[in-house]
Amino acid sequence: MSFNEKSAWVMAVVLVIAAVWYFKIVAAASAALGEVAPPLLPLVAGYIILIIILSITAHILVAVTKPSEADDTMDERDRIIANRAGSFSGVLLGIGVLAGLGRYLFDYDGNMLFHIVFGAMMVAQLGEYGAKIWYYRRGV
Repeated sequence: MSFNEKSAWVMAVVLVIAAVWYFKIVAAASAALGEVAPPLLPLVAGYIILIIILSITAHILVAVTKPSEADDTMDERDRIIANRAGSFSGVLLGIGVLAGLGRYLFDYDGNMLFHIVFGAMMVAQLGEYGAKIWYYRRGV
């Protein structure tokens, strides 16, 4: 398994952990308010900080296990995989944004729109890492 594939696995796990943390707090706040909770800058900042801390820690651990792989540059296969995965991610993001905008047309809830689009960004990034793993495993 190449370092790029290991990195994709690490980031996929990190994003799932951070997304569950974020939406668990949003769901609890929404239940307490009786409506969709507004977006909060400290919560979004906490989400970003959590991703940064977890990804740095996990990548250090992966790099320490096999330092020779950590300095590898992307070869032609890695670039093709990254391009295909990025294209897939863009499609997921577009679908998520359209879903959020469609939902907004029915209830005009800007808080829900924010959370749907923010969630779409999370899903798109997770989809990119998932596609990278798929393509590495498939042998593209």
